[in-house]
Formats: sequence, C-alpha cells, structure tokens
Amino acid sequence: MPSSFYVRAGKRVFDLIFAIFGALLLSPLFVVAAMAVRLSGPGPVLFSHRRIGLNFKPFYTHKFRTMLVNADKNGSAITTCGDFRVTSIGRLLRKTKLDELPQLFNVISGDMSLVGPRPEVARYVEMFKEDYKTVLCVRPGITDYAAIEYRNEEIILARYSDPQAAYAKEILPAKIELYKKYISEQSFITDLKIILKTLLRLVS
Repeated sequence: MPSSFYVRAGKRVFDLIFAIFGALLLSPLFVVAAMAVRLSGPGPVLFSHRRIGLNFKPFYTHKFRTMLVNADKNGSAITTCGDFRVTSIGRLLRKTKLDELPQLFNVISGDMSLVGPRPEVARYVEMFKEDYKTVLCVRPGITDYAAIEYRNEEIILARYSDPQAAYAKEILPAKIELYKKYISEQSFITDLKIILKTLLRLVS
C-alpha cells in the first residue's frame, strides 16, 4: 500500500481544489443539463443512489436523472444499451458522462475522490467482500483505470443474455483487479494521467 504524503494528505487537497474549480468552470453545463432533465418529463432533476464508500461506510452518490421515475423498481439493477427505462435526454447524458457531473459535490463533501475505484452497491460489495477490504481502503472515485477500460460497459453488457450474471461473474471481477492496480500505483502523477486519459476519451 503506497504511503506517500500525497496519498495520506495531499490527495484530499488535490480533490477539493480541482472539484471546486471544476464545479465553477462547468456551472453552465450543470444548468443546461438540469434544464434538459426537467423538460424531459416528470420527476426530480437528480437521482441519488446508496453506495458503499471508504471503510464500508454507506453514502449517496448524486447524478442527473437519466431514467424514468421509479426505474429501479421496474427492471434490473444493471442498465444495458437500449434499456427502455432510459430517457432520450438520459441517453445523451450517459453517452457524454454529463450525468455524473453532480458527483463533484460528492468529492467536495469528502465521500468520493476525483480518482479512485467506482462506488458499488451493497449487493456486489458483499459478494466480493474480501476484495473490497482492499478496494475500500481508499475513497471511491469518479474515474480510474476501470472507468476508462469499461467506458462502454452498457454496450458490453447488452451482448449477454443475462447481463446481471455477466456483470457479477466477468465484468466486476475484472474491474476489481483494475481497482487494486490503481491502489498499488496511486500518486499525484497517476491521478493526473488518469484524469487526462478520461478527458481525452470523453472528447474522442
């Protein structure tokens, strides 16, 4: 486990500076996305979902709502490409990852980091609890190696007849290995590289 000053103390300062700056810089996009969601149909602008964070502490992630109201009660917990519950505006937000902008406030509040393993729901954390004892020794993040590698996860899962089984047996174990890779390599330079790669992937 890395024990550099950046990992122990500097990473939180880095997160705060960049998250606050990012939220201010991207505030016009926040307004446009919020208006688009509001005009897309009934329901709240934001969708909050319970995830498991640092040291197994639960918290709520925030995203712009991309699905119909009560979509989580009317279908699988796994979303695949072409899911009927995703709104037209939601598809655009998901494709551009703009739906995840509100997670900058999760970073500011301290529940998340800019770079770190993606936060998971309790069901899958329990399924891989031994692995998550390592994964959750750091704050979950908005992006990391796995987020870049599986940017088109919904398309990948749509190829399977049973997306939930595929996620549990193939996708998540592969992502966990990438989470562990990040934890073993985390540093200021690593975080900058991952953020840059994420931005380049979004642009491309």
